[in-house]
Amino acid sequence: MSSGVARREPGAAGTGRVGRPRTRAGAGSGRTPRQEILDAAAALFGESGYAATSTRAIAERVGIRQASLYYHFAGKDEILRELLEASVRPTLDVADALRSAAADPAAALHALVVVDVGTLLAGPLGVAALYVAPEVRQPRFEVFRDHRRRLLAVYADLAADLVPTGHPVEPAVLGHACLHLVEMAPSLPPTPGLAAQVAAACLGAVGVTGERAAAAARDGDRVRRAVVPPGA
Repeated sequence: MSSGVARREPGAAGTGRVGRPRTRAGAGSGRTPRQEILDAAAALFGESGYAATSTRAIAERVGIRQASLYYHFAGKDEILRELLEASVRPTLDVADALRSAAADPAAALHALVVVDVGTLLAGPLGVAALYVAPEVRQPRFEVFRDHRRRLLAVYADLAADLVPTGHPVEPAVLGHACLHLVEMAPSLPPTPGLAAQVAAACLGAVGVTGERAAAAARDGDRVRRAVVPPGA
């Protein structure tokens, strides 16, 4: 069990970067050294747990010296923070714009889900599973937790706007359900249109079906293309 206190790892003292950077990606990978470190760390955190994974093991997985890793990151906490933040912040940054651009909250919800699933699928596999790691409950990861709470609030607000009178489930619960559907998407078999299918599931959960759901998908795609730059 984690003590809640980050261990200082060799070479991580202070805020300066040490070691010789490897500025070129691994042969044929198309990834920068920093991205390769994040990919390797996410895989090892998932396989062995955060506490049991050392920066030496991460460096070995990437194929670099441990000192070179410290040029890019001060230690494991910084690596985990970047993995977590990259899984929520891009969606949170456009959430308000998506809501403002959509005439129907159903279209806003569809667009939000598609963007959110895309954010998760663009990152290393298994990052969402790290959300429940004991270390993430520590104060040093409060910024991430706050961002995820804010994203959850957007889902809950949209559910409140959409849920019909007499629906048996509270909007707050529906917001949680939508967020968890999104976060499980990377663990599902990769299929064409997966993000749109998850969005349809979220719309169905809040009572939007049939022609309104189809219109929400069309309008949501239009809103998303208008708000999110291509390739973002």
